[in-house]
Amino acid sequence: MDAIAGLLDGPRARGAFLLRSTMDPPWSLRIEDEAPLTLVAVVRGDASIVRAGEGTVSLQAGDVAIVTGPEPYVVADDPATAPQAVIGPDQRCTTPGGDALALMRDLGVRTWGNSPDGSTVLLTGTYLLGGEVSRRVLRALPPLLVLRAGALDSPFVPLLAAEIVKDEPGQEAVLDRLLDLLLIAVLRGWFARPDADAPAWYRAYGDPVVGRALHLLHNDPARPWTVAELATATAVSRAALARRFNELVGEPPMTFLTGWRIALAADLLLEPGATIGSVAREVGYGSPFALSTAFKRVRGISPRAHVLRHRAAAA
Repeated sequence: MDAIAGLLDGPRARGAFLLRSTMDPPWSLRIEDEAPLTLVAVVRGDASIVRAGEGTVSLQAGDVAIVTGPEPYVVADDPATAPQAVIGPDQRCTTPGGDALALMRDLGVRTWGNSPDGSTVLLTGTYLLGGEVSRRVLRALPPLLVLRAGALDSPFVPLLAAEIVKDEPGQEAVLDRLLDLLLIAVLRGWFARPDADAPAWYRAYGDPVVGRALHLLHNDPARPWTVAELATATAVSRAALARRFNELVGEPPMTFLTGWRIALAADLLLEPGATIGSVAREVGYGSPFALSTAFKRVRGISPRAHVLRHRAAAA
């Protein structure tokens, strides 16, 4: 597993909010749902996203935007159009004054808008809960990014557009996986850009020595790794590996491994039936006590407190 896969490998999209919006101008939506991450794909027409401190980004057909929360933003036909609807937590939709909304209406399966055949069609996928593993990637993303149609070598936008209007058995699972795949494709495309300011660990994957070491740590975190063992696996000396890893990643190999193990543990602890002991074995700690000690040192809270905090947030 690499860290891009880790973004979704813990609490992947499960019953994610997915919506097809079909609009004729003028239209403007203020999003206040505080979601950790939302993906907006333009199937037809155009739109603008306006966010305080980020300016305005114009979207055309085929473009995909990622918006990271929790700050609000506006999606509209034109930046000058005043918001007509506010989408709050739990995807509750009201007028800006808080009244029930009559302007927008249901137009079919997972379809909503002010026109059944609008000149603009958007697909929106919202991850409702942030995962601990995803923090490594989310911290590397700007509040608003756009990958243009020509830079996205992926079939997932038309696939999602075709599947989102279906109402068949197992359809939510199909849509969740398509959303995951589209997000991964967009992240790959974004991080490959020279101006994307990709995180150090992502850029280091291109190094023949450190990239190999990262691959080993990401894919087998439970193994009792040492710098010496990593050096042997990458065919360099311990000193050379430690120096190069620190230069490219920004921290020593064992510090990176600890952070990765604790990030994985934070997600695994939230799985049904998980115990501190079972998670400890899965991420490379010999006992529940060893994991608890490391978890509290890195995260500042105990594993149990972490689980209780997450449950309270999700309630």
